Amino acid sequence: MTDGISDQVLEQYEVVVGLEVHAQLSTQSKAFSADSAQFGAEPNQNVSMVSLGHPGTLPFINKKMVEYAVRLGLACDCEINTYNTFARKNYFYADLPKGYQITQDHQPVCLGGKITIKRSDGSLKEIAIHHIHMEEDAGKSIHDQDPEYSLIDLNRAGVPLLEIVSQPDMRSGEEASLFLAEIRKIVRYLDICDGNMEEGSLRCDANISVRKKGEIAYGNRCEVKNLNSMRNVQRAIEHEFLRQIKVIENGGFIDQNTLNFDANTGETSVLRTKEMANDYRYFPEPDLIPISLTEEYVDSIKQQMPALPSALYQKYTAELGLSDYDASVLTADKDLALFYEQVIKQTNNYKSAANWLMGPVKSYLNEQNITLADTGLTAQAISELIALVDGGKINNSNAAQKLFPAMIKQSGKTAGELAIELNLLMSDNGDELEGFIREALAKHPDKVKEYKKGKKGVLGLFMGEIMKRSKGKIDPKKTNTLLIQALEQA
Repeated sequence: MTDGISDQVLEQYEVVVGLEVHAQLSTQSKAFSADSAQFGAEPNQNVSMVSLGHPGTLPFINKKMVEYAVRLGLACDCEINTYNTFARKNYFYADLPKGYQITQDHQPVCLGGKITIKRSDGSLKEIAIHHIHMEEDAGKSIHDQDPEYSLIDLNRAGVPLLEIVSQPDMRSGEEASLFLAEIRKIVRYLDICDGNMEEGSLRCDANISVRKKGEIAYGNRCEVKNLNSMRNVQRAIEHEFLRQIKVIENGGFIDQNTLNFDANTGETSVLRTKEMANDYRYFPEPDLIPISLTEEYVDSIKQQMPALPSALYQKYTAELGLSDYDASVLTADKDLALFYEQVIKQTNNYKSAANWLMGPVKSYLNEQNITLADTGLTAQAISELIALVDGGKINNSNAAQKLFPAMIKQSGKTAGELAIELNLLMSDNGDELEGFIREALAKHPDKVKEYKKGKKGVLGLFMGEIMKRSKGKIDPKKTNTLLIQALEQA
């Protein structure tokens, strides 16, 4: 029983989800004016007569917006529409100064396409894209700074957006969350959007309906607006699934409404009755001429495309022999993946390189809340560190706990120089090592007797004692072999 609905009833239904994802582009200026598009300015500073919609002003196209749109379309296997037109989407709202939004209607820049997601059970699923279109953003209404009035910040008005409209192919909150995560990953790899959902750079509307399993026709859908995290996308879908089933099972009808999601309660509420396309009175934008894209233009962008996460994942698992987990962690972070690419140009120990980046490097970045660029670490430094460990010149423990922190603090010195300075290089003196072993056995004669009686677990105690006496400057594998020999002869 869930929310008053029996499991038997729930099993009869499936949720149908399509997402509209808005990616705010990382351009210097706005979509149709020269105003700055940078985030973080004082309210209403990045505005002009054009973005404020003053009479007589004319928009002009931001070429970078078009380039970024083509780049995303190519990454998502879309068909690039070479003849693009713009339209006016008319509606009145306080943060839309012109009274209309310049967008694309009949001839969007990208048609079709797909994004592949990997579900928690390891299975893959392709989510089809209906289209991707270019448009401008609206301003921002602020309701929590004045007890009596809502405030308007128009800095965002006119900032370029790409809207990725999926087909209704998702059948769970998990799939929708994964789809959104994959889009965020792709736009970051393409360097067209920072994907920061907290700042609104990536926003999502979810169209949600339910139907009996086996039915072909879709149910009436509700659109949940402005979901600002992948977790909230999943929560909103799961809530709507239960709410809509409850309404239907109680003999009600799903009204096609636009909903708000309250992250505190996990519930939705009606914002307004859902608009239909004809409510917006779309008509061709008279102040912008159509854009014709040549095959040469599209090909030039294609040639400059970076490696995408899906291609890198395939390379890491199929060519380099990394596990699914390692490849997933590395490709989840663009900076980490690109740094790994540099490291493996200088070492053939691909697994060790992955371990260093996913372990000490990533932990340090998370602890300090910084990026790789902030550390001063280089791919050469990491490859030198790996070579020292692989060459038996320093053990892994000292490398991680002492040498790596020193490399961050003194990035101008090589790993080898720092290892010498810190006296971390392993001793080649066999007599010295045998002396450490004898001392450890002499200190714990009772444990020697226990070992002789078959308690192999005491090896760890002896190894700890030897590591302490040698200050970690020993080869653990070699030491373990010699220790066993000494115990057998004791």
